[in-house]
Amino acid sequence: MNLPHPRLNKRGLPPQAEKPRRRSGLTAVLFLVLAGAPVGAQQMPTRPGEMSSQWFQTQMPSASPTPLSKLVAEAERNNPRILAARRAWQAATQVPSQVSALPDPQVVVQNLSVGSPRPFAGFTNNNFAYLGIGISQDFPYPGKLRLRGEAAQRVAAARREQVETVRRSVIEQLKATYFRLAYIQQTLGILHRDEKLIEQIEKIAEARYRVGQGNQQDVLKAQLQQTKILRELEIRHQEMGSLEARLKQLLNRPPDSPDITTAEMSETSLPYTSDELLGRVRTQNPNVLSEQEMVRGQSLQVELARKDFYPDFNVQYMWQQTGPQFPNYYMLTFGVKLPIWRSRRQRPELAQAVEDLNSSRREYEAQVQQVYFEVQDQFVKAETGGRLLRIYRQGLIPQATATFDAGLASYQTGREDFQTLLDSFLDLLNLDIEYWSTLADHETALARLEQLTGVTLP
Repeated sequence: MNLPHPRLNKRGLPPQAEKPRRRSGLTAVLFLVLAGAPVGAQQMPTRPGEMSSQWFQTQMPSASPTPLSKLVAEAERNNPRILAARRAWQAATQVPSQVSALPDPQVVVQNLSVGSPRPFAGFTNNNFAYLGIGISQDFPYPGKLRLRGEAAQRVAAARREQVETVRRSVIEQLKATYFRLAYIQQTLGILHRDEKLIEQIEKIAEARYRVGQGNQQDVLKAQLQQTKILRELEIRHQEMGSLEARLKQLLNRPPDSPDITTAEMSETSLPYTSDELLGRVRTQNPNVLSEQEMVRGQSLQVELARKDFYPDFNVQYMWQQTGPQFPNYYMLTFGVKLPIWRSRRQRPELAQAVEDLNSSRREYEAQVQQVYFEVQDQFVKAETGGRLLRIYRQGLIPQATATFDAGLASYQTGREDFQTLLDSFLDLLNLDIEYWSTLADHETALARLEQLTGVTLP
């Protein structure tokens, strides 16, 4: 049993066909069909994004586009991760002066009395008593404090590079999210444009069906495509909401703050070769520079472990007051801290420092190779994306537009079937969306290259 389509009436016609208020419009469409005028063909864009930009200007007049540079500056000021990394670096800069300073001196007060347990009672009980006041100071072996301070400076320098790592990572995430949001907003305009276009195609199919030149299946296919476009609109609205929330998180904005409207994307050129970008890895990548500082700091730890084989010193000076019949005493003491447990402490400490140094060197080389791979990978993506964009602009989209225009005119005059027209419509829709997706991927790859190499692209 064949059930009628939910949008058809008992006679198998769409409900629009029986509404008197639509007859004048259908009469005009029918006249255009019989006259062979290409309805809707004049609304095709002359370049990718033209109609989507016009749609946003008419549908969202109060939402002015926000430049990406403005959001980048806002993220650098307000992003919590960037601020936390800066605070951690500032805290690390306070360590070198602490570890390179001498240990705190120790003040000593002594009292000796014979014949009475009461403090300071010796002078009245017998002649053998004294009161002494002294100070002692520990002195590490020469060079230890300097090495500790330099090692702490290397840690602070690594923290400084980590600040740059976090900053670039946040900016790269911000740009990737912004470009994805721009792609979604552009495709929303494309889908709304094509929704109107498929509605016009449906009217043409309906008019041809009414005069006996078409069939009911053409009308149903057009209606199905309209429903599919509605589904795609809902999916993109959902993703747009997620991207808006992600941007607000990166900018540290309240969740209920106004949404962000992106500017229309345009292709950014890459004025660097692969070799030029790879040459910047060891000098401008913050992760690599941080590993360099860690290697230098670990080298100082090895030197410091070797210094621990030498003794530390202690100097103490004391003044002692005796009874009135004796002169005061002055005492100077020099002590040496002997590292006699070398096999159990100093040698294992040195071996540990050497292994840590070798490990940090391998980590450094691994980081360099990882960044090399990422730079080459993103460079290939950017170069390929640029070539694909030219193919879309100069070949695919103009050809698909011309094919659709010709197919629409042929369908109106009965020289072409509806399925061929629908296929050309879908080709144009998909190619237009693919163009903006490719452009977003291209710009995201360039943003990743900026993060990896430190270059600044316009």
